[in-house]
Amino acid sequence: MAKSPTMEGVLGDPKEVLKNQFGLDHFLDGQHAVVERLLSGKNVAAVFPTGGGKSLCYQLPSQMLPGTTVVVSPLIALMKDQCDSLKHRGIAAARLDSTLTGQAFSETMAGIRNGETKLLYVAPERFFNERFLASLGKLRISLFAIDEAHCISQWGHNFRPDYLKLAELCKRLEVERVLALTATATPQVLSDIRDAFQIAPEDAIRTRFHRPNLRIRSTLITDDAPYPTLLQRLRDRPAGSTLVYVTLQRTAEEIAEQLSADGIDATAYHAGMKPEDREQIQQDFLSSDSSVVVATIAFGMGIDKPNIRYVYHFNPPKSLESYAQEIGRAGRDGQESTCEMLLVPNDRIVLENFVYGDTPSRHAVARMIEVVAGQSDPFHISHYRLSNETDIRVLVLRTLLTYLELDGYLKATSPRYDTYRVKPFVTSEHILNHFDGERREFIAGLLATLTKSRTWFHLNMVLAAQKLGVERERIVRAIEYMSEQNWIEVQVSDLVHGYRWQRRIEDSKILADELYDRLTKREQSEVHRIDEVLDLATGQHCQSATLAQHFGESLDADCGHCSYCVGEGRWEIEELANRPIGSSARKMMDEVAREYPDRFTTARDKARFLCGLSSPGMVRARLTRHASFGVCERVPFASVLEQLQA
Repeated sequence: MAKSPTMEGVLGDPKEVLKNQFGLDHFLDGQHAVVERLLSGKNVAAVFPTGGGKSLCYQLPSQMLPGTTVVVSPLIALMKDQCDSLKHRGIAAARLDSTLTGQAFSETMAGIRNGETKLLYVAPERFFNERFLASLGKLRISLFAIDEAHCISQWGHNFRPDYLKLAELCKRLEVERVLALTATATPQVLSDIRDAFQIAPEDAIRTRFHRPNLRIRSTLITDDAPYPTLLQRLRDRPAGSTLVYVTLQRTAEEIAEQLSADGIDATAYHAGMKPEDREQIQQDFLSSDSSVVVATIAFGMGIDKPNIRYVYHFNPPKSLESYAQEIGRAGRDGQESTCEMLLVPNDRIVLENFVYGDTPSRHAVARMIEVVAGQSDPFHISHYRLSNETDIRVLVLRTLLTYLELDGYLKATSPRYDTYRVKPFVTSEHILNHFDGERREFIAGLLATLTKSRTWFHLNMVLAAQKLGVERERIVRAIEYMSEQNWIEVQVSDLVHGYRWQRRIEDSKILADELYDRLTKREQSEVHRIDEVLDLATGQHCQSATLAQHFGESLDADCGHCSYCVGEGRWEIEELANRPIGSSARKMMDEVAREYPDRFTTARDKARFLCGLSSPGMVRARLTRHASFGVCERVPFASVLEQLQA
């Protein structure tokens, strides 16, 4: 995984750096053990609860190691918040995410290369950018830190197929040490993390999960009572910073409006808002001691606010891992905080339907295999176009392609962009004056391949490589160098992913059955996660102990303050009634299927439409705007599917 472990170039003493640069007198539990191992050149895993101080485990070594520390994080809010916080301490840190302009990217990379900035936060999608990889390959990467490392486990609660490729990327970039960080790793997920990054058992540092200052509560209520119950809680309890989590964006807006109308100053937050509006809401929340934000799970990731007093789940979370992460944002100052789930049994329908909506039909899986099997060796393919062609959601499609990699059919190669656009800031003569000999000849030939449009020049990478007789990588490095010198601006589009065949598919039908079976097993696993949340909420046992046990920790005694321990629990959730979808819904579905025969070839396709679960094909055909779309959204998907199959 890494170069040979070494202490060469390590500067200073960790405790002195902690005091002088971070203004802290002592390490939190587990931090010193992680830092010491990293400085000695080891790969390390850090499993700390939310708010347990994971960030310092890479921030501090970044100031002591000779090269660059690269932090991979899917959380743009975390990257911005931490860069701002470090800046206040006089520590230079930079971030690369989808919000940066081309010029900002060039300036950031210049600061990294000249050593002014030693800590670089990178969004995962940047590793699809061949320009970025060309720049990164020139750096000495002393530490490669992976935040949200549980995403690497295909059996984790938030599997991201691209995370599986980070281990191979570490080898390619010759990183010297790896740090994998997570707050929500079960024992199985931690084992997957250790295997991927070659982390020895003794170098996996897990701190106590249970936080005794969190009062875990749950209340079983009827369909018509969740809002009145929430309003009563907010009125009766002492004011404090409050997060109210909901499942749907429209629910966030509706509840925030209702609360405001009833005299509670509340703000909605969800991913559908403009970035500048979301940022303002976050900043207002950070600076307030009593504000109420009604949000989807888009809120709170990476937000470091110590005095959140209440976390309410107006709708249940999708898993115990999500629940632990969300309530973990409360009480980081160590003061007592209340985390209450308002459980309406029918809410599980929405969560379950989200799970079922991700699973394509077996026909779609077979079509995907057919398209991939027809590719040459090597090949590049657009995930977006393949998603539309097969009617499989992009994330699920990536999962299927990852399965083909894991099973030895494919090996991923470098992704690339099919379209490059160049806008010059200086003349060709100015650029060429900086080169001589063969390099000048090469750059002159490259500039000559550009074709002019109105403002931008287009660069056909395939034709340029053929005409110049060079590898594509040399052209990318040249374009990147000219961009870094601020001679040109570059825009890229049409991302395609590269693959090589390791072995060809012999029986497409058997493989389609196997992959579809894996998807349905994962579907069942996700539904089981919802069951675990509901089991916790019924309060049959100490809820704090149940949650800790899920993450591999046993409490010496019951917590004494959860719903079970104070005598409020032991609720029974009745089985949901099996509601018929009705003759009118069947009739509407038949009419839509006749109008769009290619879109509804299976019962699963029809069930998705009736339950309001979109697919790429439905979106493209504008079926999500159809009057009948989602008429059965309050009926369990499994029930709708069963009735259609019957």
